[in-house]
Formats: sequence, C-alpha cells, structure tokens
Amino acid sequence: MPKTTAVEEVRAAVAPRSLWLLGPALVAGVAYLDPGNVASNMTAGAQYGYLLVWVVLAGNVMAWLIQYLSAKLGVVTGQSLPEMLGSRLRNRWARRAYWLQAELVAMATDLAEVIGGAVALNLLFHVPLLLGGFITGAVSMIVLAVQSRRGPRHFEFVIIALMAIITFGFVAGVFVAPPDPAGVVGGIVPRFEGAGSVLLAASILGATIMPHAIYAHSSLARDRFGSSGRRGEETDAAAEAARTEPSRIRRLLTATRWDVSIAMIIAGSVNLCILLLAAANLAGVEGTDSLEGAHAALAAGLGPVVATFFAVGLLASGLASTSVGAYAGAEIMHGLLHVRIPLLARRLVTLIPALVILGLGVDPTLALVLSQVALSFGIPFALIPLVALTAQRRTLGAYANRAWTTVAGVVASVLLIALNGALLWLLLTA
Repeated sequence: MPKTTAVEEVRAAVAPRSLWLLGPALVAGVAYLDPGNVASNMTAGAQYGYLLVWVVLAGNVMAWLIQYLSAKLGVVTGQSLPEMLGSRLRNRWARRAYWLQAELVAMATDLAEVIGGAVALNLLFHVPLLLGGFITGAVSMIVLAVQSRRGPRHFEFVIIALMAIITFGFVAGVFVAPPDPAGVVGGIVPRFEGAGSVLLAASILGATIMPHAIYAHSSLARDRFGSSGRRGEETDAAAEAARTEPSRIRRLLTATRWDVSIAMIIAGSVNLCILLLAAANLAGVEGTDSLEGAHAALAAGLGPVVATFFAVGLLASGLASTSVGAYAGAEIMHGLLHVRIPLLARRLVTLIPALVILGLGVDPTLALVLSQVALSFGIPFALIPLVALTAQRRTLGAYANRAWTTVAGVVASVLLIALNGALLWLLLTA
C-alpha cells in the first residue's frame, strides 16, 4: 500500500468532509483570550508601547506546541491528561495532593474570568459588580448545560461564536486607530527596559499559557476523537475507529495541527491587537493598568463606540473562558479522584469564591493579579507531565514525540517555569 504523503494528509485534513474535525482547539484557545490576557496586554502597551510585541509572539509559538501536545495525547490514547496522571499516581495521597493544586489553579482561573465578566457588565450597563458576577455565572451555566445535554459539538459552536465576538470587540479599535508600522517591527526585537517590563513580560506569558487549558484540550480531543468519547453524540465512525487504524490517527493528528494553528493564529492576533491598540493610543495615559481605566481611556481617546466594542469583547471573554474553566475543573476532578460531579453543580460551587470577593469590595484588578500568581504555581505540574508523557513510546507508541519536539517542549517548559518564577519573585518583593 503506498505511503501517504504530507501533501495528501493536508488535503484530507482541509477537505469539506473533514471540517467537522476542527473545534476542540478553538474551545481551548478561549483560555488565551480571558480577562487576564486583556489586562496584561493592555497594561504592557500603555506603559511600554511596542516594546513587548515579541513576548506576545513568542508566547503564541510556545502555546501552539503545548496545545498540540495536549490534543495529541487525547487523540492517540483516548484519555485526558488528568486521567493519565490519575492512573499513574498510585499513592492515594499523592493523587489527592496533585488534584488539590490543579483544583486551586482551576478555581483561580475561574475567579479572574467571573470578575472580568462582572466588570464588563458594569462598564456596559452599570450593573453592580456582585450582581454582574451572578449574571456571569448564570449565563455560564446555560453554556455548560449545552455541553451536558447536547454534547461537545454544540458546546464548541457556542464557544466559537463567543470567540468571534471577542475577536471583533478587541480588534475593531486597531482599524479605527492603526498602530505605527515601524514601532511594530521594532517591537519584534527581544529586549527589556527595567524590572517593570520583565514583570509585564512574565505576566503576559503567565496569562497566556494556562494549566487549565492544557488539561481541557486533552479532554476536548478525547471527547471528540478518543475511544472514551461519549456515545450517542455527534461523532464520525472514522474517528471512533482511529484507535485501531493508524492512517486515521494520522488524519486526525493532521486535522488537529490545523485546528491548533487556526486557534493560535486567532488568539495571538487578538492579543497582539490589544497590545497595539494600547501602544498606539494609550501610551502614558494614567489609570490604564485596570480594565475600568483602560475602558475610560479608550472612550476619551477613540470615542464611546470603540470603548463599547472593548467592553462587549471583555464580556464575551469572561463568559466563554469561565465556561471552559468549569469544564476543565470537572475533568481534573474526574481524572484524578475518579469522581464525576455534574457540571452545573460544580459551576455553583466554584462561583462562590468570585462572588465573595466581589461582595467584599476587593479591587477587581488586584484580584486578577493574584489569580495570575496562583496560576504560576500550577504551570510546572501541567507542563512537565505533558512533555514527559507525549515523549514516551509506551504511552503514544509510534506517535510519541520526535527528539526535536521533546527538546522544544523542554525548552518551552523551562522558559515558562523560569518566567513564572520571576513573576512570583517580582510580585512578592515589590
């Protein structure tokens, strides 16, 4: 039988009948467009202009590799990363300890996303922050109900629609007030200007590579393509047979690479546009280190229409990312503790910390910063096992990482862990 060429694999992946294979990466990619990303990129552009363009680009490249490895694990093994770790951590207390840190990271992520949605509702409709948190949680429960009752494909449609709103909301301002091309080109050169720029660079990467996105993507890929995917939902017989037919695994992995590429191009472009919008129009403006301040500065500089688009994008960001975060948290619990709690019940429980913080009147921007600190602790626990498992032939067989892929994964992991460590040190010593 003739060997399938790379060109033939690409043609198969992008054929109309294969378009349905796209989607899991777009859902996981919402994690790269959450309110924490918005705050970090907006602050970086306002305070340092085009200086940190290269950080956004580098983070996006690393994100592509990490998300692809996560999806590959789910496609080939039919298991999510939490499930793999749950079966390999034999010691009950070690498994529970791992679950605890992963659960706290997922809750910290959810905290930032609910607060972001609440802030957006306040900016758009002057809704009190606490009520905005309730509304954000309620809408996310509706989105999760789609996942529970209609299956992963319909869930993807909802999240992708929200991603389209996010993209329009955050990118529109760049077309109204374009950035300086020379400044953008100059920002591609890696450099810093003092400890403050290092802190913001670490914040951008910390808000970009999120542990829950790694856990979620392997689960989303498993649900769509793996042998443990839910029966009775919209699936393809070819995908179900992929566990035993190598040619179809290759087809799924090729489609997955396209899926991840499309998702990362969208997420990277939006994040870059947020930074460029701030660099071109908010440089030196006071108060842009908060979402409320950035909105006010946009309204004053570019008019209420652009500011409204920004707030709408922020609202869609909070709604989409908190839904994906709740999905990831449920998978973490199921995989590590072998306990399956209904998504909606879990949504109610994880909503409480955000509502408490909003009710206490804690500054939303401070809460966002602290949530990023919590995320920094979870990065090594997700990255190191992911790279190690995908490099093992006993786990992925012929689809284990090639040597250069493993090296790239190790380098990316070391850089991200080091930068997140720098972020923690700078925050704690500031």
